[in-house]
Amino acid sequence: MRIRYGYIVETQMIERQRIEQEYQRRACNSAYSTLYTALNPASLHALHSRERALLALLQRHGITDLTIMRVLDIGCGSGGELLRWIGYGCTPAHCVGIDLMPDRIARARQRLPEAVQLQRGDASLLPYPDASVDIITQFTVFSSILEPCMRQAIAAEMLRVLCPGGMIVWYDFWLNPTNQQTQGIHLNEIKRLFPNCHYDPRCITLAPPLARRIVPHSWLFASLLEKLPLRTHWLVGIRKPVSTQ
Repeated sequence: MRIRYGYIVETQMIERQRIEQEYQRRACNSAYSTLYTALNPASLHALHSRERALLALLQRHGITDLTIMRVLDIGCGSGGELLRWIGYGCTPAHCVGIDLMPDRIARARQRLPEAVQLQRGDASLLPYPDASVDIITQFTVFSSILEPCMRQAIAAEMLRVLCPGGMIVWYDFWLNPTNQQTQGIHLNEIKRLFPNCHYDPRCITLAPPLARRIVPHSWLFASLLEKLPLRTHWLVGIRKPVSTQ
């Protein structure tokens, strides 16, 4: 048992180092600086589509007053998603973000209201009490983690800090064959990572390679194509049961 535990710890450490190196590589690649910003038409199209689906998800579950919700963003990066949640009505003092990369946390600190709590750290060891958060978000974090044991550890921590009846908002791709530093996650794996929960899944987001070609020429045509089975991401509301009984 001790040998097995030591193996898991070492595996997670190696994976953490790989992730840090990969994000450092991306930070040095100028292509990434514009690929996922709202100034990129394809990225903006995906963002608008995701926001509509996300707000519809919250409405379906009766989440209409975000001022009282405590929100944690896993892999908060430079704070863009937390800014959006504040725009939806979240109170900054109720917003928390954690990220592995110190430069991203520093950038988020510059962009976000001072009341937002930011933490540089590993999401497999969340520094938050049990059942202390109402909504946890993860946007394209798990697909960057290749080691199953680390994925499982982070998922377990998310469930630990989530309040009974709380929601995990999952947005990640299930298909990206061109990037060997990522691994898509299908719906059945999401359910294995978060067992005994209630799931509200929607497949959204036009395949980015198509979107990059089509959106600059026709936003409407891209939106129509998105209604076909050409979508690459899952948006899933994962509700933790109020009671385990």
